[in-house]
Amino acid sequence: MAKTVNINGVKIGRGNKLVLIAGPCVIEDEKSALEHAAYIKKISAKLSMPFIYKSSFYKANRTSAGSYKGPGIEEGLLVLKKVKDKLGIPVLSDIHCRLDAEEAGKVLDIIQIPAFLSRQTDLIEAAAKTGKAVSIKKAQFMSPYEMAKAAEKAVKAGNSNVLLTERGTCFGYNNLVSDMRSLKIMRDMGYPVIYDASHSVQLPAGEKDASGGDRQFIPVLSRAAVAAGCDGIFIEVHKTPDKAPCDGPNMWPLDKLEALLIQLQRIHEAADGQ
Repeated sequence: MAKTVNINGVKIGRGNKLVLIAGPCVIEDEKSALEHAAYIKKISAKLSMPFIYKSSFYKANRTSAGSYKGPGIEEGLLVLKKVKDKLGIPVLSDIHCRLDAEEAGKVLDIIQIPAFLSRQTDLIEAAAKTGKAVSIKKAQFMSPYEMAKAAEKAVKAGNSNVLLTERGTCFGYNNLVSDMRSLKIMRDMGYPVIYDASHSVQLPAGEKDASGGDRQFIPVLSRAAVAAGCDGIFIEVHKTPDKAPCDGPNMWPLDKLEALLIQLQRIHEAADGQ
């Protein structure tokens, strides 16, 4: 049976509206976070599209030791709490260490398990035990069938509010490919499925000292994923992506977001019931 996960009134699952998860890759500062969140909220409200703000307080899986990692858990959670309280929107971020789960759970509405860590049993269990919804990103090296076991770890830890996220599969060196079959396979497991359009166009370590990306394919893959039947779309956005401190090549320009969302809504309405 298809499950609906309710995040402070935002319903994610089959038969509900397409949900938008969006924000800059990593928190830069409080001012930037509030500006981005307010801008996206204005667009989502105009389109009556449920919106969850995403930005990482710390990114441990950078290509280079010198890459920007974010402000860290203490400062980052304060920023996300300000976004949540001031704008009244749910917030999502990722954790890389099970010891961070408890603190993150005091602020976040969804705790995300990074793709590289989606087999880490203790990390998933720690996130699940906070009682907050858990989004598990499918690793680039895992098949969609294996995600049933990843979700089961959270359920056995006492939390059935699980989302599964597709973000592409390894395709040779420094490239990813999205298999749209995985959306149906994971959705048929009974969990809501999110499509991560930004990281699916990432080119891991593609710029030698950093990951690259090809944002021109975000609309193409987003349209395909919504048509295939995902429950939410995850797009990292930035007002000036080419100047962003990290992951700029796979972030979508903020001023082009509304036009893309209008397309995705129309496709979702046509595909509703899949």
